[in-house]
Parts: sequence; structure tokens; C-alpha cells
Amino acid sequence: MKPSLKAFALAAACALPLVAGNARAADDALVKRGEYLAKAGDCVACHSVQHGKPFAGGLQMMTPMGAIYSTNITPDPDTGIGRYSEDDFRRAMREGVAKDGHNLYPAMPYPSYAKINDDDMHALYAYFMNGVAPVKQANREPDIKWPMNMRWPLKFWNMVFLDKGVYQDKPGKDVAWNRGAYLIQGLGHCGSCHTPRGVAFQEKALDESGSAFLTGGVLDNWFASNLTGEHNVGLGRWSEADVAQFLKTGANQHASAFGAMTSVINNSTQAMTDGDIAAMSRYLKSLPASGGAGGAAYAYDAKATKVSLTRPANDAGARVYTAYCMHCHGVDGRGFAPMLAPLAGNPNVLEKNAVSLINVTLNGTEDLVIGGIPAPYPMPKYAPVLSDQQIADVLTFVRAGWNNGAPAVSADEVTKVRKVTAK
Repeated sequence: MKPSLKAFALAAACALPLVAGNARAADDALVKRGEYLAKAGDCVACHSVQHGKPFAGGLQMMTPMGAIYSTNITPDPDTGIGRYSEDDFRRAMREGVAKDGHNLYPAMPYPSYAKINDDDMHALYAYFMNGVAPVKQANREPDIKWPMNMRWPLKFWNMVFLDKGVYQDKPGKDVAWNRGAYLIQGLGHCGSCHTPRGVAFQEKALDESGSAFLTGGVLDNWFASNLTGEHNVGLGRWSEADVAQFLKTGANQHASAFGAMTSVINNSTQAMTDGDIAAMSRYLKSLPASGGAGGAAYAYDAKATKVSLTRPANDAGARVYTAYCMHCHGVDGRGFAPMLAPLAGNPNVLEKNAVSLINVTLNGTEDLVIGGIPAPYPMPKYAPVLSDQQIADVLTFVRAGWNNGAPAVSADEVTKVRKVTAK
């Protein structure tokens, strides 16, 4: 071999480890980005059960037709998605169609995931195929009776309600606004819980062009709150900093997370970058007021409530409040935010639908865990301690107190939620 050829061969041989190393670094970076995107999408919350393996599925979700169970999305080739090509993965995410061709129920938020761009979809696929441990766990069939368990009508559902278009930046909006819109509408799939659904279980709006978008909705015995600029039950009194604080820590001066939102904070939003959180806050605060009961804007007033608390024997709700609630939420109803949630002016208290307040009073809430440290004062469960009438009384008292002006709660409403949430 000529000296020049030998030198070239030697140089090429030396370069091979460098090229391979660069490729591995690129692959690792792609998987890492996919991991971040999976957290932004909170995939683990729905596709895992308590004390189960991550992404192995099995979580029960209640629908108007009956219970369905999330699927195994680990790369196990027999029970998971290990045999999915990237095209298969993309089709499931954007169109709700599994590799074998069967349609997924729209409890899987593919109408939102349809907005995810190609680069992010590629990173997600890389993560689920290379960054998730395979788990052999068979999927569980839905508890839905025939004929409602037939999936072929979902093809027509998709024809009517599914928009397959990837998110496109809105002209006239800045980079932060568009990034926030992309995350809220797409990966974050906030509308899946916070937008009311129609008779076909479709979200009534998929973006800010629809007046119903993010105005709140009932899901699995919780009311996902209004995220528009509505003054009383929405984010109208919140600043962008308040929204960001809530997404990062689950609590601020106005409210604390509970129910399904606890999982979102624990598994998703606290891990997101400050830039993405700021963009989401910017977008949410741009939404005009919509939904709610209307009426005068909330203004704090403690006079009447203070009188009833000084003579609790005259008010059944006040008696319960002084015995069980006042030490955390205060005589003035302002709590000790952000450690202990305020009740005065809290959007969840002012909301006309009281199902969340009933549920959290009966069943408490899971710990917020921020940076690995559980919140010190989680809401306890009072189902074993208080009767349905006592819970109705105290919630009626709270919803009327401090000028909240929200409707009363009946014992029948509490009985209904107790029955369907009993474990």
C-alpha cells in the first residue's frame, strides 16, 4: 500500500470511534429530549398504576359507557409497543389507531397529540423504544358491554371530530405565546380535562377559537377548573407569575392542586423548564374570560362569616368548620397560602359545580411531592369521620362564607359522590 493510502486508512480507522461516539451522543440526546417531552405530556400518569411498573398500563378510567384501562406502552414486543414502527407510533398518537388497526377510545388524548410536530414525535418514539424498560404485562379489556364496546363507530367519530393538522404558529403572536399554545393544546393536552365535552364525548373546542375551550369540565368525579380569564372561577385574578408558581409547585396565593392535578404537578409540570412554564403561563393568561356563572366580581368580606364563627351553635356548618377546618384554613378563610389553601375567593370554592369540593372533602388528596419532598399538610379524608349531612353543611357554609356567594351543597350530592368514589 502506498504511504498516502496507508495514512488515509489510518486516519479513517482513527475517525471511526469518533463518528460512533458522536452518533451515540446524538442518540442519547434524542432519547433525553423524548424523555422530557413524555414528562410534558404526563404519559406516566395514565399509563401506570400505583406501585406498578412505569408505562405498563392498567389504570382504570371511567367513561359514560363504562371502565376502560390504559395500555402497556413499554417496548415489550409481545404486550407493549415493541413491534411498532415509527409510522405505527405516529398513527397511534395522532389518529388513535393501534398497530393492528383497531381504534383507540378518545380517552387517549390523540385529538391533542395530533398537534405534535414531527421532530417531537421522532424524539418521543426514540425515548419509548430506547429509554423505557420493557415490561411484559398484558392489556386488560374494557368493562363495556356490547354493543357499546364496538370500536368501528370510532372511525366516524374521527371523521367528525379529529383535526389531524400539526400545530401552526399563529401570526401576530410572539414566540413565547406560540410555544405556550403548542404545549397547552398539544403535549399538555389540557383541554382533555379542562374543556367540557359534548354528547359524543368530544371536546367542545380544541383551541382558543372556541368559546368553550378550557372553561372547565367534569371528569371522573372531579371538576377540572376554568383556565380562562374569568374573574371568579378562572384565572382572572392570577398573574402570569401566579400561574407559573402553581404549575411548578402545585400551590399559590389563590389555590392548591388536588385530585388529578396533583399527578400533573408531581409527574409533569414541575420537571418542565422555566421557559416552557413561562410560555404556558403567557398563553393561559391571554385567554379571554369565558364560562362561569357571571355576576359581580369577587371581593373579600369577612364580617358575616366572623359573626357566625363566634356563635357556631347557631350554624351546623360553622360547628363542623370550627372543629375540623379552621385550624388549617383560618377564621378569615384565607388559610396560610401557599402551604395551606385559602377558601375565601378560591376559584374551586366559587365554582357552581361542587363535585371537586365534595370529593376532596370525602377522600382527601395525594401528596404533592416537589423536588422529592412531600408537602407537609395534605388534605385529609373525612369520609370515615363526617356524615353526608355534615359535609353538606360545612361546604355550604364555606361556599357562602367570606362573600364567596356559591350555591349550597345537599346531602344527596355528597351521598352520590361517596358511593361512586368509595374504595
